[in-house]
Amino acid sequence: MSTPTGTRRRTGPAGARRRARELPDDACPTCGTIMRHVTGTLYSLVNGERMAVPGLPHLRCPKCGEGMSDLAVVRELERRAIDRYRAKYDLLTADEIRAIRSRHGLTQAALARLLRLGANTVSRWEAGRNVQAAAMDVLLRLIRDVPGSLAYLRGNAADLYPASPARSPKGTARRLLDAERAER
Repeated sequence: MSTPTGTRRRTGPAGARRRARELPDDACPTCGTIMRHVTGTLYSLVNGERMAVPGLPHLRCPKCGEGMSDLAVVRELERRAIDRYRAKYDLLTADEIRAIRSRHGLTQAALARLLRLGANTVSRWEAGRNVQAAAMDVLLRLIRDVPGSLAYLRGNAADLYPASPARSPKGTARRLLDAERAER
């Protein structure tokens, strides 16, 4: 808990009746020892895989090993972890995805609709907040490298699963069965 004087109060376990003591802002929240500024490797999960990102500044407790980072460092950790994941699996970068979309004159929303994705998915890829699946990466490469693939998707793939339940493949099958029964 921060106070106007730049200190925190350390309290014991929930319900403890002991008196809280004042701690400086750079004190370890676990043991109260003053933490040290270090630069080292931090880790972030990307698609369930632990990615190491070296060279990030953070606070580390010399006594218990507790670590703390500010929000800017956490955002940088996530961005660099996604970049390392994309490089490890040879996936398109955020800039490459943006270039494919721009080259074809598509908005983020239009590309998302074409690929049957959520409205903000392409935005997250391009901002480096999420990483595309390998299958989506292949599809993006097809759009980039194979002439006519975008026209094919516009004419076929985007209409495979219309939004209307009456026109869905399941609805179409049901209508065909109903028509067949009516003929009998």
